[in-house]
Amino acid sequence: MTGPSGSPLRLPVPPRAARFLVLLAVFICAACGLVYELALVALGSYLLGDTITQASIVLSVMVFAMGVGSLASKGLTARPAFWFAVIEGALSLVGGLSVLALYAAYAYLSLYQPALVLCAFAVGALIGAEIPLLMELIQRIRRQDAADAVADLFAADYVGGLIGGLAFPFLLLPVFGLVEGALIVGAVNAVVGMWVVLWLFRSSLRRRSRVLTTSAMVLVVAVLAAAFAYSGRFEVTARQALYRAPIVHAERSDYQEIVVTRTSDGRDTRLFLNGDLQFSSLDEYRYHESLVHPVLDGARGSVLVLGGGDGLAVREILRYPDVESVTLVDLDPAVTRLARTDPEISELNGDSLDDPRVEVVNTDAFNWLRENGERYDAIIADMPDPDDVGTAKLYSVEFYGLVRNALADGGRFAVQAGSPFFAPKAYWGIGASLEEAGWATTPYHVDVPSFGDWGYFLAAPEGGGEGDGPPLGLPSDAPDLRFLSGSVLQAAEVFPEDRSLEATGDVRPSTLLDPSVIGYEQDPEAWAGY
Repeated sequence: MTGPSGSPLRLPVPPRAARFLVLLAVFICAACGLVYELALVALGSYLLGDTITQASIVLSVMVFAMGVGSLASKGLTARPAFWFAVIEGALSLVGGLSVLALYAAYAYLSLYQPALVLCAFAVGALIGAEIPLLMELIQRIRRQDAADAVADLFAADYVGGLIGGLAFPFLLLPVFGLVEGALIVGAVNAVVGMWVVLWLFRSSLRRRSRVLTTSAMVLVVAVLAAAFAYSGRFEVTARQALYRAPIVHAERSDYQEIVVTRTSDGRDTRLFLNGDLQFSSLDEYRYHESLVHPVLDGARGSVLVLGGGDGLAVREILRYPDVESVTLVDLDPAVTRLARTDPEISELNGDSLDDPRVEVVNTDAFNWLRENGERYDAIIADMPDPDDVGTAKLYSVEFYGLVRNALADGGRFAVQAGSPFFAPKAYWGIGASLEEAGWATTPYHVDVPSFGDWGYFLAAPEGGGEGDGPPLGLPSDAPDLRFLSGSVLQAAEVFPEDRSLEATGDVRPSTLLDPSVIGYEQDPEAWAGY
């Protein structure tokens, strides 16, 4: 390799050390590249759910773009050091700012999916352009057999990917969060990638090129540092753009983004998990009365609630004095903590989670059912909608089989099942899963203004002598209810012809290996104007 005037390349260290430093840079840059990739997947799963789809889009677009970038870099190998610095600077900016940019596209422009494809392509193309240039740099330090050089280069690249992949969930996300973590990685990428040029290959650069690359590195780091300083303010502003009412609480737990909004007059408090509405204080009683009271028309000494970490279903259960114990199994301790400590929510749920009859278990409901040997008189599933693989398993045949094993003889089971009006295939698919697991079901639906038409299934094990499904009614000793009544339940069993099981068409049970329920899309015509 020669310097700017054609003189032999002068390295500041021996060739062996120079190769080691280049491979170290490959290792670090590969780790940064994989973090960018994982950050795009994580953001998509946070905002849209359906992690499989988001991961497939990101991975396929990036791999394709890497091939495009590798081909495009052929014309840059005459000046590999300079162009490597340019590419690393661009990659640091695009990758480091990608989360902020995509969040802005989602919050302000509703253009997340096109922006994701564009961003994934840009990151992939820049990563793909690195390898040919790095190969040229290594060969110009010291010529070696091409197979050996490729082996060394890809070994450093793959090991770096391993470290980046492990650092993302176990270090960056817990310590810095998604936005700040991506910005820090971008700064590291810029400093390390461009440092290889500025220090190791400085003799190969003309003075003007050295000034340009030095200035570019400083500018890139300054932009990322400024974005880091203002990221908190930006996130608050962008998040607020997604919600109508002022945000009074926001946090990202180990499992999800938790947001509480409250209108200025204090009348409407709403809880959102990953952007999905969980309840509105204006009408949550309609949802929870419909979910809880029909299933308690029978034995109810011991009740198991799966999900429902807001404590509102538990509030309804505790209105029966003969309930001896309630076990609440909810994955996220941040949600149950919020239900206990937020003044508005704790007042809404009547401090139900602090009742001495209530035991709160923060763990995965699926695994807990596999390991727990107790049986319950009534079981209620108040789970988030199955819009991702993680939640779809809680609507699977296998899950409902575990629930059946946990139900005492003569007991009944209630499931919230989404909207038969807006997502009829998902709703009836849940019914198909219950029946495949050996349950006799009674479908019903009510109007919850915040959600629209909302559906449930009341279920009992088949062979219980109750006909097609358990009778839908209220306990004779039911407390005074604000919404639910015998006439409401009678109407709740009637479905419009265009939203009946027959009109919906073929639905199939959802299993762990075939989580079909998350593939059933909502009806866009039903949502129009809602």
